[in-house]
Amino acid sequence: MATKRTVLRSSAGKKLYAVRNADGTFKDIQDYAKAHAADIRKKSKPEVKKAAETAAKAAKKSAPKKAAKKAVAKKAVKKAVKKVAAKKAAVKKAVKKAPVKKASVKKAVKKAAKKK
Repeated sequence: MATKRTVLRSSAGKKLYAVRNADGTFKDIQDYAKAHAADIRKKSKPEVKKAAETAAKAAKKSAPKKAAKKAVAKKAVKKAVKKVAAKKAAVKKAVKKAPVKKASVKKAVKKAAKKK
């Protein structure tokens, strides 16, 4: 329950909030600007409840969309991996089919023999 407050003015002319006890004496006196700012920052129970419901609805709506986006992303990754694998296989095949130059083989054999 909200506290009943009285608005007063100080001798300097500043607005004040005065909170009273049940017997009418002052319990707390606050600067109006600070107290008002604190009131604005603090959310009431109904506001908190409504915000939670709204967030839950938004999460419920976006869940299928997020799942669909993930599925599309996974497909794209798999497709890219397949393309890379196909390119690797094509390169290997081309290397195997390429004719071996005898001169380069002879040079390699001679270099290997010299190293030993």
